[in-house]
This record gives sequence, C-alpha cells and structure tokens, in this order.
Amino acid sequence: MKKWDALDKAREQSLDLVEIGANAKPPVCKIVDYGKYRYEQEKSKQKSKNKAGEVKEIQLGVKTDEHDFNTRVEQAKKFVEKGHKLRLTVKMQGRQNIYFENALKKIENFKNLVDLEYENEPQRFGNRYSALLIKKK
Repeated sequence: MKKWDALDKAREQSLDLVEIGANAKPPVCKIVDYGKYRYEQEKSKQKSKNKAGEVKEIQLGVKTDEHDFNTRVEQAKKFVEKGHKLRLTVKMQGRQNIYFENALKKIENFKNLVDLEYENEPQRFGNRYSALLIKKK
C-alpha cells in the first residue's frame, strides 16, 4: 500500500500511522492510537526490566531441621530455574553468634545442594550471615 493511502486511511479513523519495522523491506506500519502504542511499549519494557534482576531471599536458622532445610532447597531450585538470583540469610541468636562457623557451613551446604555459585561471598551483618548466589554457568 502506498504511504499516502495509508495516511489517508489513518486520518479517516482518527488514528496514527506508526512504523513498526523500519529495517524491513518494505517498511512495516500499523494504524493505531500512538499514545496507546507508546504506553504498551513502555509497559512491556518495564515488565521485562523488573524480572531480569529480581532477587529472592531464603532465610534459615543455624538450627533449622533437615526437613525444613530440604523444603528451602526445593524452593531455591524453583527460583533458580526461573532465572532469579538468590539471597541466602542464616540467622543466629544469642550464644549461636559464638559458633559462626556453623552458619558458614550451612550456607556452603545449601550452595552445594542447589548447585549454585557465589556472586557475593558470605558476609556478616550483626547476628546474621548473608550471601548472594547465582546459577552455575
């Protein structure tokens, strides 16, 4: 269709002629409301941007039992399959702070079971250890 015919058709419908594929031969255009088209483009861009870097957090205690630990491992596997990063936090209370090695062992065990690698090494923040984990490449 000729450019002028398309512009006339767009004016008849009180809409705009928007170029969709500039690199195509011939160029691809649509007759749409430009404001609505632009809004949808921004919305899809924002949606894809949010999903890319989403960080999910899993919290454990030093004395978390085996069943609860395994439940968290399964949940972490689901998060990683969806492409999320994972923040693992191990909380310590009272005298558990003295035996911080147990928290580090818990993080290392979790990392090996889910088959992850560190993006950030475990760091201590007060009474908790936290590590950012990503899928192995």
